[in-house]
Amino acid sequence: MACTLILGGARSGKSALAERLAQQSGSAVTYIASSRAGDGEMQARILHHRARRPAHWHTVEEALLLADAIRAACTPGRLVLVDCLTLWLTNLMLDGAPDFPETGELTLPPAFGIQRQRFLDLLDAGLPGELLLVSNEVGMGIVPMGALSRRFADEAGRLNQAVASRAERVILVAAGLPLVLKGPPC
Repeated sequence: MACTLILGGARSGKSALAERLAQQSGSAVTYIASSRAGDGEMQARILHHRARRPAHWHTVEEALLLADAIRAACTPGRLVLVDCLTLWLTNLMLDGAPDFPETGELTLPPAFGIQRQRFLDLLDAGLPGELLLVSNEVGMGIVPMGALSRRFADEAGRLNQAVASRAERVILVAAGLPLVLKGPPC
């Protein structure tokens, strides 16, 4: 499995780049969407992403069991695009979690560590096909004020590092411009 990690900030162009690479691949595409429409603004974002995708792409919506969705979709000659890892991470952190205190240590739900490890183990397994993973780079700004926000930034940074170490190619997108950090050019 060829794995590419595409990182960038909000509205950096990372999803558009992933979609363009998927279209240019000539492979059948499965798009795995990890977002949940919790409010009207998020629903509008989801609709925008859906409208950009070609109708012939197969779409799977999976908010928690990402490793299972990828395993099912990865077949020879198929490209799987996951958008995005940070929304999946948010879902894992908040699903079934108690209310997070503003101070003190945050306890993550047991499924967090299990699903995160299953995902990383899957990347190590070397499935057939090609995998494009989109993720937000959240560690380039100020340290967040709230405990939950700080924990999210820490976990996102750890996840991005773990995925980048396993990926054959890592691309950082800023202002719609890709910068290859690891592997072959776009």
